[in-house]
Amino acid sequence: MLQQYIDAIESSNIVSRTDIHGIITFVNDEFCKISGYSREELIGADHNIVRHPDVPASNFKRLWQTILAKKTYKATVKNRAKDGKTFYVNTTIVPILDEKGEIREFVAIRYDVTKEMELRMRLEEKEKELEALNRSLEERVRQQTRKLQELNRHLEERVREEIAKNEEKQQMLLWQSRFASMGQMTANIAHQWRQPLTELNLTLFNLKTSVENGEDLQKIQALYDQSRRIIRSMSQTIEDFMSFFRPDRATSTFSVGQSLEDALSLVGKALEKKEIEIRIEGDREMILQGIPNELTQVFLNLFQNAMEAFDDKTGDERWLRIHFSRDQEAFAVIVVEDSAGGIPEMALEKIFEPYFSTKSSSQGTGLGLFMSRLIIQKSFRGSIRAFNSLKGALFIIKIPLSDTKEPKEPDDA
Repeated sequence: MLQQYIDAIESSNIVSRTDIHGIITFVNDEFCKISGYSREELIGADHNIVRHPDVPASNFKRLWQTILAKKTYKATVKNRAKDGKTFYVNTTIVPILDEKGEIREFVAIRYDVTKEMELRMRLEEKEKELEALNRSLEERVRQQTRKLQELNRHLEERVREEIAKNEEKQQMLLWQSRFASMGQMTANIAHQWRQPLTELNLTLFNLKTSVENGEDLQKIQALYDQSRRIIRSMSQTIEDFMSFFRPDRATSTFSVGQSLEDALSLVGKALEKKEIEIRIEGDREMILQGIPNELTQVFLNLFQNAMEAFDDKTGDERWLRIHFSRDQEAFAVIVVEDSAGGIPEMALEKIFEPYFSTKSSSQGTGLGLFMSRLIIQKSFRGSIRAFNSLKGALFIIKIPLSDTKEPKEPDDA
């Protein structure tokens, strides 16, 4: 399984390895392709072979200080290819330690963002009125990158805590911690930002066109406001993601409707684009005790699975139903049902297992429902079960209400 993860990363990313002195010991085909150098030219060369002369020396000083301190370094880096062309890559450099905790080598994983960088620079040149907005966005990205670095430092601690609570999943979560956490983190953020970045690029282009054509200020202001809303939404995506993994979060009382609204704010446009009707029923004011963003994460996992299931479904009946009620034992009962056709019967008993997925490896990691069950059981002392209804998949979540002094264990936990 580990080799499959390595193959997946190398086939979809730009990968290299260096020794502790920065001498290249491995490059994949994507690295050779983007740099213009052959593998023979790269192996044994100093990694600064692709360094761009415009990049300040302080950047590389900070890079080495970070990785030699056995920490992960993340940045968007400007490089120069063999033919002199400039290319940009989002880079994550991870120190690999031996059994004694000493650095053995460095692994760098990158993906090409040259087109995005070039588009942004062209927009900056042609429309000076957008410079302030772009600077604000760049500063926000830098701030969120620093927060993500802090989040990454705490991720392994969070995983270790959950391993101690659930010994039967220990080995699988250990693999996640050691080999997949950084890649998965980057993939999740990239997935969440891909659509709003596309929308932002289009909005900025329309704004530039409107200014050049001398259109009315009301339309220009509307496009400007739309750009700011997209940026705020991207920022909130990072904040919500960080809140889920932050180890020092405090519990609070909150309404179940609050978490639902937070989840819909993140995926509402996607549901609308796929023409999926949202049906909300029952008492959304039921009060729970816990961390609101963790329940939001459960909703997001269920909604994302439903949207992907609708991609394979034809027909006009496309709805997602969320029903809230309370049972006689003072538990909140949350039912999430869709009309996407259901889960294969063979998968029903396995869908909460780590790394099990009915999707292809390019669509999912198989951790979403496992983490959802972990949240419901450990954070909320509740239960989650999966069934097939007449129309599609049906999930039943039971969580003790906050006004119960000593909640019983749910009978279907």
